[in-house]
Amino acid sequence: MATNPGQEARVAERVVIEQPALVGDKPSQSPVIGDDTLPTPDPEKVDAAPSEALAGEVLYEDGRSRLQTVIIMVSLCSALFLSALDMTIVTVAVPTIAADFQSTVGYTWIGSSYTLANAATAPSWGKISDIFGRKPMILVAVAIFWLGSLLCAISRNMTMLIVARSIQGIGSGGIVILVNVCIGDLFSMRKRGQAFGFTGLVWAVAGGIGPVVGGAFTQHASWRWCFYLNLPISGLGMVLLIFVLHLHNPRTPMRAGLAAVDWLGSFAVISGTLLILLGLTFGGGVMFPWKSAAVISMIIVGALMLVVFALIEMRVARYPIIPLRLFRSRVAIASFVCCFFHGTVYVSGSYYLPLYFQAVVGASPILSGVYMLPYSVGLSIASAATGIAIKKTGQYLVFIIGGFVLLTIGFALFTNLGAEANWAKIFLYQIVASIGVGPNFQTTLLSLHTTVDRRDLASATATHGFIRQMATTISVVLGGVAFQNQMQRQHDSLVVSIGAPAADLLSGSNAASSVYLVNGLTGPALHAARAAYWNAIQTMFIMYAAFAGSGMVVSCFITQSTLSKELVDHKTGLQGLRGRDDEKNQQRAQSAEASSDREAGVVADNKLP
Repeated sequence: MATNPGQEARVAERVVIEQPALVGDKPSQSPVIGDDTLPTPDPEKVDAAPSEALAGEVLYEDGRSRLQTVIIMVSLCSALFLSALDMTIVTVAVPTIAADFQSTVGYTWIGSSYTLANAATAPSWGKISDIFGRKPMILVAVAIFWLGSLLCAISRNMTMLIVARSIQGIGSGGIVILVNVCIGDLFSMRKRGQAFGFTGLVWAVAGGIGPVVGGAFTQHASWRWCFYLNLPISGLGMVLLIFVLHLHNPRTPMRAGLAAVDWLGSFAVISGTLLILLGLTFGGGVMFPWKSAAVISMIIVGALMLVVFALIEMRVARYPIIPLRLFRSRVAIASFVCCFFHGTVYVSGSYYLPLYFQAVVGASPILSGVYMLPYSVGLSIASAATGIAIKKTGQYLVFIIGGFVLLTIGFALFTNLGAEANWAKIFLYQIVASIGVGPNFQTTLLSLHTTVDRRDLASATATHGFIRQMATTISVVLGGVAFQNQMQRQHDSLVVSIGAPAADLLSGSNAASSVYLVNGLTGPALHAARAAYWNAIQTMFIMYAAFAGSGMVVSCFITQSTLSKELVDHKTGLQGLRGRDDEKNQQRAQSAEASSDREAGVVADNKLP
């Protein structure tokens, strides 16, 4: 078959459409990626190798125009942006919200309800999208987020706001997971790195501007605009997704789909996650001391529930949420562990650098967000540049290891910031740390994708997101414990410097919420208070530098794989899941039959004279 140079160039990147292997099925026509219809491909434009023909028809990946691809990414990133933004936009507004509703419990729960719901539901979204399809489920997730945002904006009391934030968190968990799953369905491994790079950029921008936007709304309008902002943007994103995101829709019947969901596993993982995170959230003097029966019981029972969840996935679930085969590969395990360490260290910068700027430098909440711009802008550029470089070179391991090296150096440098503001250090150290953070937003997910079967892509992506959410929550708790303990150790010296009443407010669990008192001090008392805060923050940065170093060591167990330029687009829905089960059962039956024939042959040979 003759081809011209243009056709040869297009053959370089192809799409393999995976068909469910059901006995007796007639060959079905292959859909163009990104289309729900099933047109027959032009035979003049298809050049399938024999091995590829077994898996399905081969199509060009240019079934979408460049404009269509851009619009799809804009719609996905707009939804992801809002999900990421809502993790930080309310941090500055929390004191004002708590004062408006006259609720002290709200200071903790406005943020915690969102992150708890996000983390607890994250594992379930991947498998649910395998059953009902990607597009219907991401639309459901955006709709839940939109509803939660509306309820937050019109909340009349703290209870209503906390419930609404939980609804937001459920939708956000689905958005975060399914955006990455959709990218896996839309792009080949080689192009996937660039798309993941842009999602990392979105996370960085949202984390950087969130406190600034939240502070501006709170001071100059109303904290409710932090939530009203979501309504038009998420609404527009939903409309764009409806019209431009064309992925395979299995049209699974509701009753059959619900019957296929791993409800037992979902209950176990959600309850176990919530109990552990609640125990960590309540402990350390926030509501109970660490050694209290309530905290210990929640953490232990939560851990036991996760063990039960693993047994359910191994022995009971027909379609497990997190298949344990994901953890059989050394590279996959290393990718998960690196994801955990990266999430732990990254969020510490976003969470505790503003504390340094407010307590030690003396900045206002809005200015502390401005001072964070080198960190936010640097990791945004690093994330996007890494994705482009992976697309061009196909190399990702160098960015994983190099990222952790710079991350370790950057956070080690943070320990040298000092109690006196040095703007050259503040700027340069943030740049180094941000270049270390940026590359590993999604490269660990890319390395994970190279180790799993196509059928497990959604589950692997959901597990990766779940581990990242757990890491960020645990990180904030660990940092808080280290900070509080160090402030408590300095209580006696603070009593001498600033007096007992002020020292009590700047010690232990009161220290983080009493930052505003520091700027009210003068002379030696101000210097002593800022020095105490710096000593505690330095202890945290030492701990996070150690975590980054641990991630650097683990990253050496990841190996480089060739990133395919072919996109295997498998069918979602129960038919595809059952087809894979039928293949397994058929293989088992053939193996048993072969074993029986061998045994019969041995018996016959033994009877020969």
